[in-house]
Amino acid sequence: MHFVLEFGYIGIMVMMAFESTAVPIPAEIVIPPAAFWASQGKLNIFGVVIAATVGSWIGSAISYWFAYKLGRPLIERYGKYVFMSKEKIEKADAWFAEYGSGGIFVARLLPGIRHVISLPAGMFRMPFGKFSGMTIAGAGIFCAALAWFGEKVLGDQPQLMNDPTAMITVLKEKSHYLIGFALVVGALYVLMQVMQKRAAAKRHPSRDSSSTS
Repeated sequence: MHFVLEFGYIGIMVMMAFESTAVPIPAEIVIPPAAFWASQGKLNIFGVVIAATVGSWIGSAISYWFAYKLGRPLIERYGKYVFMSKEKIEKADAWFAEYGSGGIFVARLLPGIRHVISLPAGMFRMPFGKFSGMTIAGAGIFCAALAWFGEKVLGDQPQLMNDPTAMITVLKEKSHYLIGFALVVGALYVLMQVMQKRAAAKRHPSRDSSSTS
């Protein structure tokens, strides 16, 4: 994984931008090696996380505007040529319909949906500012968690740096820690939303409940 060190923060940003536009560049071959080099003093861990987060936002923004401008029919017809199968689009579509803008934040933490969730956001004309905020927050947490996780795994098994396939396999085998982390964050977000709705209901009770017959 010496290419990460060779291209530095710009390379991390560019590769994570591709990863967020459904191009098959796994984040596992970008962030963990960069975190390993940071632990060796070759890079700065905060720079790694920032570059990866910015790249994720750039790639997500490209997907957002792609969907915003072209609309669903063209995406479903031609998306397969840029690694966006109809099944992936429908999965992301259902997630966005169920959870709305907050689903963008949670989806950025989950494998299999994080890199295509920008499409329904664009198709449904979600405000770009809100989309960007949710994307940066979710991507930032994901990149930081993957950097920490990758540093721990590669720190114990540095020989994996010479075998990308084995490294991805090991990271995925231990990825249940990351998934568990994402689920905890998602549960906390849902709890926060419920509490906010209840607080708003108390501040603004419905007319029906306050009126008398």
